[in-house]
Amino acid sequence: MEKDADGFYTPAPAGAEASAAPSDSAPPPPEEDKTDLIKSTFEVSVTLADQQRDKDSPLYSVKTFEELGLHQDLLKGIYDMGFSKPSKIQERALPLLLSDPPQNMIGQSQSGTGKTAAFVLTMLSRVDFSKNKPQALCLAPSRELARQIMSVVVAMGKFTSVQTEYAIKDNLPKNATNVTAQIVVGTPGTMTDLIRRKVIDVSEVKVFVLDEADNMLDQDGLGEQTLRVKNMLPRGGPVQIILFSATFPVHVRTFANKFAPNANKIELKQNELSVDNIRQFYMDCRNEEHKYDVLVSLYHLLTIGQSIIFCQHRHTADRISQRMTAEGHKVASLHGAKDAAERDSIIDGFREGRDKVLITTNVIARGIDIMQVNMVVNYDLPLLNERPGANKDDARPDIETYIHRIGRTGRFGRKGISINFVHDKRTWSQMEQIEQATGKQIIRIETNDLDEMETQMKKALK
Repeated sequence: MEKDADGFYTPAPAGAEASAAPSDSAPPPPEEDKTDLIKSTFEVSVTLADQQRDKDSPLYSVKTFEELGLHQDLLKGIYDMGFSKPSKIQERALPLLLSDPPQNMIGQSQSGTGKTAAFVLTMLSRVDFSKNKPQALCLAPSRELARQIMSVVVAMGKFTSVQTEYAIKDNLPKNATNVTAQIVVGTPGTMTDLIRRKVIDVSEVKVFVLDEADNMLDQDGLGEQTLRVKNMLPRGGPVQIILFSATFPVHVRTFANKFAPNANKIELKQNELSVDNIRQFYMDCRNEEHKYDVLVSLYHLLTIGQSIIFCQHRHTADRISQRMTAEGHKVASLHGAKDAAERDSIIDGFREGRDKVLITTNVIARGIDIMQVNMVVNYDLPLLNERPGANKDDARPDIETYIHRIGRTGRFGRKGISINFVHDKRTWSQMEQIEQATGKQIIRIETNDLDEMETQMKKALK
């Protein structure tokens, strides 16, 4: 089979049955709604690959999980997680994701709208639990996001016999020769390596999911590895390809259309990808050193809930962490240079609330859901020249990364605040560009009067 100029193989024909059995006696839903997901008011638009599809069909949208014909063990898992009915994106996505024969999907939906649960439910529904072979592969751009996705797989599959395995660095035994788990979640490089070495046999794979797809397809290394994984999948039978992401820039959208041919497309209307529930502030600092002094004076405000501080460089994150720790403040520093076990330990400590302040680079700018985070600090504003392969002289702000970063607060419709540090003409100009791009005012906080600063911040945190 020939590859085209972009490295794609000709897509295989569709047509296969899913292995999930219909529900006989579904458990009753919980009496009260324990999830905030259903309160979203997002407008969802759907573009169907098959233009003949009947939009009045009951399968076009669902209001309950029972309507999907899921196995009762999966319904029990869904209710056990606190989901009582589908979110807006799930109402429209799940009937299409679970339809037979399976169809590809490209979904645009920000975190906090239920997209992870949608594709995890699809993977679990397609698995034949009597076969001890990989049948669903899921790729994420970072080990942190891969671990978060796996936690949803385990929780939702709690009442099934699903077996799971990671394809992330340092998580498989060195002498592992054969992965028998039905669902494998990992990062592109490690997944590529394990398939190439035949540790993962892909002959039975039915579903291939990319989460934060734009991030992976936009980065030279990750995009190439992701494409390698796709091209190693079986081409004799259909593999359902699902891409989910919060944003799809035009060039990535073109690539995605080839990656997942003839896909149904589902997206939140553009104006819904907003930062409406996040109050944005900036702190006008005198210089780099003053930024640090202001950050330290903010410490007890940062610990009211949990906070994430984003820096441009790993060495900045470590230096701030070391200085604050030496001054008696409890903070954790997380970035890609740390080894796997340390990264896992740090994110787990933060997720469980043992650490209140996390200083990081863009490692967790995307996709990570930690409910208690109510403040994000951009110690350094994100710039386009930090992206892989970017023009190093391009000092314009990276708006997408900015939205992803501050989106770590205000999760699932909650209120949150973000603080940007500005210390010279260049950073002032970058912040103004962010203001124009988001259409939201960024309010000045006085940094020379600590009492006034504290009063303003406490008011915003209420």
